[in-house]
Amino acid sequence: MLEAVVVINSLSVLLFLYAAWTDFRTWKILNTVVLALMTLYALRAVVVLLGSDDVGAALFASSGIGGDVGAGLLMFMLGVVLWAFRLFGAGDAKLFLPIGLFVGWHGMLPFSFLLLVLGIVTLLVLRLPVPLRVAHLGFFVRIDEIRTSRKIPYGVLMVFALLLTLALPVIRQQLQLS
Repeated sequence: MLEAVVVINSLSVLLFLYAAWTDFRTWKILNTVVLALMTLYALRAVVVLLGSDDVGAALFASSGIGGDVGAGLLMFMLGVVLWAFRLFGAGDAKLFLPIGLFVGWHGMLPFSFLLLVLGIVTLLVLRLPVPLRVAHLGFFVRIDEIRTSRKIPYGVLMVFALLLTLALPVIRQQLQLS
């Protein structure tokens, strides 16, 4: 059962990275990617339920599926509010739902903090000039387009905050082993 969860988590990381890349390149996050991420979470939830000794705790605990769904819905509602005030794009708002599912209730605070830090760093980096040696490269041309349009692809920041949040338990465990 654990192997299935690892495979599902790995596929979800790849899909999240794809969503970040498409947001960076086109300012769009495809509905199919968001639906695929929610499907992967549903598969992961089924695997967790089938492997659980206490189905009630797996379903209703704040660290279980109930907490994940609560976090996903809360973050999606926040995304819709930000979209309504034209602070976010619709794709960013939609991406909050699978991010909340995978981060879970207990990961919302670290995710929010990392998102804030990444947002501040991004705003500061966008103020720096691009060195002339690399200004012609596609990545830096896109950075210049983002800078001039003043439209930030927030999906990139959200995905990196998610990946760092998901990595925190592993990092914590490695530090305790040292």
